[in-house]
Amino acid sequence: MANLLFYDNPVALNKVTHKDTKIKPQVNDFGFARNTNSVIIAGVEFSEAAKEYPIVFAQAGESIVPVALLGLRNEENLFVKEDGSWDARYVPAFVRRYPFVLAETPEAPEQRMVCIDQGFAGFNEEEGEALFEGEEPTPILKQAIDFLEEYQKQYLRTETFLNRLKSLDLLISLNAKVDMASGEQFSLTGLLAIDEKKLLALDDLQALEFFHSGELGWVYCHLMSIGNLGNMINRVAAVTGAGSDGEQTEDDKPAKPKSKAKAKK
Repeated sequence: MANLLFYDNPVALNKVTHKDTKIKPQVNDFGFARNTNSVIIAGVEFSEAAKEYPIVFAQAGESIVPVALLGLRNEENLFVKEDGSWDARYVPAFVRRYPFVLAETPEAPEQRMVCIDQGFAGFNEEEGEALFEGEEPTPILKQAIDFLEEYQKQYLRTETFLNRLKSLDLLISLNAKVDMASGEQFSLTGLLAIDEKKLLALDDLQALEFFHSGELGWVYCHLMSIGNLGNMINRVAAVTGAGSDGEQTEDDKPAKPKSKAKAKK
């Protein structure tokens, strides 16, 4: 799960190189995320994301990251409609920040530079809003920078939460097997979830640290969100259960799919 999932050609913004560059917002067009089945989310997003997506944890190199599942199969996003619109009320910040992104500078990894995806359809020099006015960023770029900086700040807070989960050994493997009415089967592996039994076994001091940090709410948002896997399976059934003519009739509608999920210690 790379940090630049759908960025085809990210380049650092420069007031000289991009002095004539404009950006034309693509309103409610999330086609760029069509093949992305999960995105990293910050802890502050859990309360809204948990209403619509399963929130799980995944290994990313040496790190563990929280992700919102958008699809159950590779290169599948069940929330991007054919016209590119997003089929859910809450859109994760990872998606909303596109086409901008903060990237580490080669010389000083602790510093960040603002980049933009040159592959973005609205990136041009003919129409839209300018990114620079003289040597200063325009309001649209300032707004993007503010969003990126706030996202980065919230994710640093999330890393503290993740370190607490790891130090207390609260994460366990989460595996799910899905049996569709069509006979198709697929499995979700390599995911992690919080072990509620271990959570309840924490001593008072450890539990209070979760409570006072505000992270206890994140924990239960995550646990409750696992139930959204059933909704995801229904979305898969709606996609794969169409008749041969591409339209779903009453007789063609699949029976309610079954799934089995279990956590392993």
